[in-house]
Amino acid sequence: MGYVRWRQAMDQALYGRPDGFFVRAGGGPAAHFRTSVHASPLFAGAVLRLARWVDEALDRPDELVVCDIGAGRGELLVELGAQARRQDPGLADRLRLRAVERAERPAELPGWVEWTDRIEPVGAGLVFANEWLDNVPCEIAERDGTGAARYVLVDPATGDERPGELLSREDADWLDAAFGSAAERAELGGTRDRAWAEAVGSLGRGLAVAVDYAHTRADRPPFGTLTGYRAGRQVEPVPDGSCDLTAHVALDACLDAAAAAHRRVTHSLWTTQREALRALGVSGERPPLALASTDPAGYVRALTAAGEAAELTALGGLGSFLWGAQAVDMEIPAGWQTLCP
Repeated sequence: MGYVRWRQAMDQALYGRPDGFFVRAGGGPAAHFRTSVHASPLFAGAVLRLARWVDEALDRPDELVVCDIGAGRGELLVELGAQARRQDPGLADRLRLRAVERAERPAELPGWVEWTDRIEPVGAGLVFANEWLDNVPCEIAERDGTGAARYVLVDPATGDERPGELLSREDADWLDAAFGSAAERAELGGTRDRAWAEAVGSLGRGLAVAVDYAHTRADRPPFGTLTGYRAGRQVEPVPDGSCDLTAHVALDACLDAAAAAHRRVTHSLWTTQREALRALGVSGERPPLALASTDPAGYVRALTAAGEAAELTALGGLGSFLWGAQAVDMEIPAGWQTLCP
């Protein structure tokens, strides 16, 4: 294959062949890295609570779609649907759960979870993308000895790199707008901007939320963030299909691109997972010790939940993920309005 740009190499390694990392048969991403979805059912519970907020803001439509983009093997929607059936059968009857993923539909997935390999229109509801944009293939740029930004080329078999041609005007403009002249190396976010704009544009009314490893203008990384994961360990990012390839997302640029593309976007915000989940009722506070004597089993359950909540909201860990939210023809839910800039 020879040396190619990183975007082409990533696309082939992750999606472009039968043994691509995200499309091969088997356990899926959960076998290689731990996301908030896998850390605790509290995460699905928080997304369900967010769906309730959207449902109320939209005056309880006849059908409320929850669309999970980059759904892995459908774990989030399966847990969310199960919780809705236990807690709110009336809402569960109106929920339409849709997974968007390029892998084949898992055989064990319940029939009430839809499965599609493309983003389709959502009349009213919640579009949710957890750790999706960081896996959207992108170009990588690096400055040469003269300060000029060039595409980075990579050998897919070894991960060896070499400098390529100068950036196109479009990519150079994106780099200058997002990073200025400070970055020595950067992932170019045009493909992520377009992907997120497509996701937001699919929504008739409701809320679109992206959760990811991300940065904003205040904290752009100067040397890039591309890395790999395999079997729970961080590894060198070799685009041979053997590992996940992930790079942090310029989340504010994605939000700006979607707002510019779609006039129906009424509000945008970004915040940390810690703050987003706390507003959704996920707290790492320990239960009162007195509960141990009056309800020992309840105390153990509450203590377990507190530990899981602490992991989901821990700064320096999952709690430092960024959440970007955009409302389409509706207000930001009241529970999040204090997070608005």
